Amino acid sequence: MAYNLLKGKKGIIFGALNEQSIAWKVAQRAVEEGAEIILSNAPIALRMGELNKLAEQCNAPVVGADVTSNDDLVNLFTKSQEHFGGGVDFILHSIGMSVNVRKGISYPENNYDFTHKGLDISALSLHRVLSTAMKMDAINEWGSVLALTYIAAQRVFPDYNDMADNKAYLESIARSFGYYYGKKKHVRINTISQSPTRTTAGSGVKGFDGFINYAEKMSPLGNADADQCADYCVSMFSDLTKMVTMQNLFHDGGFSFTGVTPEVIEQMEK
Repeated sequence: MAYNLLKGKKGIIFGALNEQSIAWKVAQRAVEEGAEIILSNAPIALRMGELNKLAEQCNAPVVGADVTSNDDLVNLFTKSQEHFGGGVDFILHSIGMSVNVRKGISYPENNYDFTHKGLDISALSLHRVLSTAMKMDAINEWGSVLALTYIAAQRVFPDYNDMADNKAYLESIARSFGYYYGKKKHVRINTISQSPTRTTAGSGVKGFDGFINYAEKMSPLGNADADQCADYCVSMFSDLTKMVTMQNLFHDGGFSFTGVTPEVIEQMEK
């Protein structure tokens, strides 16, 4: 059901790869709620993914951008301003990658060149997006920026590896930039800490099925799925949440504040 929560709003969605992607679901829900969007992803992801299919569904242009490139982001925001005739009202940052995870290198043995690359793509990219947008005045007054994160930023999930560090830094950037952009233009910046979700990125983490099953047993409401995360993102893009900023918002069915459950104890006693 649509409520026209984003009627007249314009936004950029980073990171949709295929129908499993949370960003894909967010794009669809944003358009259902009345928004106009631009889709963006890295050139390699454009070749690997199915973004043109989503673009057709959403009547949205695709503008490729390597988020580690200042020039690419300047080009993206230039084209968004031309396309929309002004700034955007919301941005979704759904970007993350770890070479150490992909290559199965354990956390104590991390390759630092790979670490730097992952940090640049997964976390520094948010700073780069926001800095470029601020310099170009590309986000409208009372705009909303969201970045997707995971509770491994606060707790140890060994196989999540250096992505945990990346997410911790991502959350810090959202808080810090939230202050500066809030003071300058009332732009609010938050992170959403989502339940483990079956996406292309998530499935690359060793033992991910175990993450999902454990979280399901630990969460009073069960795991939040990608469609439910999209609903939450839409509410955060809307004018109903104008005074929420600099927050890490847990969208995980209660997992983050549950100590133990009978289901987990029962499993341990088997």
